[in-house]
Amino acid sequence: MKKLLCMLLALLAIGSCALAETENAADEAVLNIFTWEGYIDYETVIKPFEQETGIKVNYATFSSNEEMYEKLSAVNGGDYDVVLASDYMLAASREAGLMQKIDKDIVTNYDNLDPTFMSQSFDPDNEYVVPYVCGSPLLIYDPSAVDCEITGLNSLWDPSLKDSIGLIDDARVTIGMVLLSMGESMNTTDDEVLAKAAEKLDALKDNVHILEYENLHNYILSGDISIAYTFTPFIVLSLDANPDLQIAFPEGTMGFGVDACFIPVNAPHAKNANLFLQFLLRPEIGASITEWQHYCCTNIPAREILGESYTENPVFSGIAERMGDTEYITYSTPENEQKYQDIWTKFKLSLQ
Repeated sequence: MKKLLCMLLALLAIGSCALAETENAADEAVLNIFTWEGYIDYETVIKPFEQETGIKVNYATFSSNEEMYEKLSAVNGGDYDVVLASDYMLAASREAGLMQKIDKDIVTNYDNLDPTFMSQSFDPDNEYVVPYVCGSPLLIYDPSAVDCEITGLNSLWDPSLKDSIGLIDDARVTIGMVLLSMGESMNTTDDEVLAKAAEKLDALKDNVHILEYENLHNYILSGDISIAYTFTPFIVLSLDANPDLQIAFPEGTMGFGVDACFIPVNAPHAKNANLFLQFLLRPEIGASITEWQHYCCTNIPAREILGESYTENPVFSGIAERMGDTEYITYSTPENEQKYQDIWTKFKLSLQ
């Protein structure tokens, strides 16, 4: 009996210590952010948040959505307070129980978000995520360096573009582009359709000069390539640097994506995380995010601050006009995701 009593007292002591540690962590003036390097600007977002709240921000990075998911799963949705990642991996994280609901008693400006980007597959009831930026991959090209008419995605297969195009180094995005060029869904799991997409992607290899995730605008500005399929901000940066460049939109459905913030289920500083989300949704902060990121703005009052520099930008306005025919990349199953990765791996090996 005495041994049993001692064991019970020891267990209670351990439990009390663990509870105390949890409570102490929750009270810390700390916020742990997990996202891509440089994705949240220090000077215009993090620094003013720290100065206003006294909360110290720690910034950890990942190189891909898949890496984020693996690391967050390994700590059971703990360690980090705010994660900023892409829509399809948001869905996987929510379905795996790695998110907690936003505290809208703290995040009182949630309605600043454009309803266009709400109620999506990654958060159908608008309970878990705060859209940060959004956009569409588009074509940008130098009209003086191409010998064919660029009318849409299928123009990439023109033989005159041999060794002169740049593509996004991402399986789901670029295979998705191929599927859209075929009139198919970016999210198909049909083996026959995927086999045809693999064949069409393989037929593009002679035209591909470079695969890059973020720096394709530098290649087109330097003249190393004549056309690129790249993300919204790099289209904007390219046009700012060289107004003679031109953009082309997909012939039909346009791929579209949202990067958004969420609070992990076991975030050690959940209150601080909600305070940060509330801070991000302020109109002036939303405007600074757009000016820094060059993505489409998800915050309606922020667009009013940006004014004509936003509304008359041909990239942002062109995407807005086509929002009625867009498709998000969605997460399926590990088995189906692997199908895309296998196609992509084979394609990249063929380029070597």
